Amino acid sequence: MSAQIRIDLNCDMGEGFGPYHTATDEELLAYVTSANIACGFHAGDPRTMDTTVALAASRGVAIGAHVSYPDLVGFGRRHLQVSPLELLTDVTFQIGALQAFCQRHGTRISYIKAHGALYNDMAIDATLSKAMASAILEYDPSLPVLTLAGSPSVEILGEAGIATISEGFVDRAYTPEGRLVPRTTPGAVVTDPAVISARGLALASHQPVDDITGDPVMISCESICIHSDSPGAPTLAAAVRTTLEDAGILVTPFR
Repeated sequence: MSAQIRIDLNCDMGEGFGPYHTATDEELLAYVTSANIACGFHAGDPRTMDTTVALAASRGVAIGAHVSYPDLVGFGRRHLQVSPLELLTDVTFQIGALQAFCQRHGTRISYIKAHGALYNDMAIDATLSKAMASAILEYDPSLPVLTLAGSPSVEILGEAGIATISEGFVDRAYTPEGRLVPRTTPGAVVTDPAVISARGLALASHQPVDDITGDPVMISCESICIHSDSPGAPTLAAAVRTTLEDAGILVTPFR
């Protein structure tokens, strides 16, 4: 008898700031198994972080530090030039801030995920991946990094002694090389619930998905991401989870 397929379902959360709040977080926590919580550099503030951590902890959802370039104005989606020391100290600052709120609510950070431009830059930039690895090794070497499946960062982080969790996306289009299509490109964001559910099932079942050109591309992942700022995100998350569970797939945190 073959082993049951397991998959993690993660989502970016806590991406409000000041009076601006994301109303979907509490709904999403009913469906996802891991929450990537903004740490104040692309979004989030002390109250938002505290509230989001409390909600995730109450639902038994794993918490990850969603670290970013210092770019509130650009929501962390601008490609900034930073030195390895800047990235190391910025990441350390963000992890420490989120862990303080986790401690307040009787939980802990379980993993790290870069956000936006930093995520995509790390996927191809060895210097950034090594700086990320240094920050984690100095803070807590047991923390894995959620990173783009098939990207060079998987090998670079691994060589530095950091565990990685390969990630796939149901609501983002892929290039033929398995990279994410830039958001500025038409069709980069997938919004059809039926398509998203089918992509989730394919990713979890280790089957190819269509790239931006319509050709199959293989994405081998252990966690699937749904973006909380996608239109109708809770509905999409519910549809993906239902599709996975109806297929007999166990939706569970990777840690």
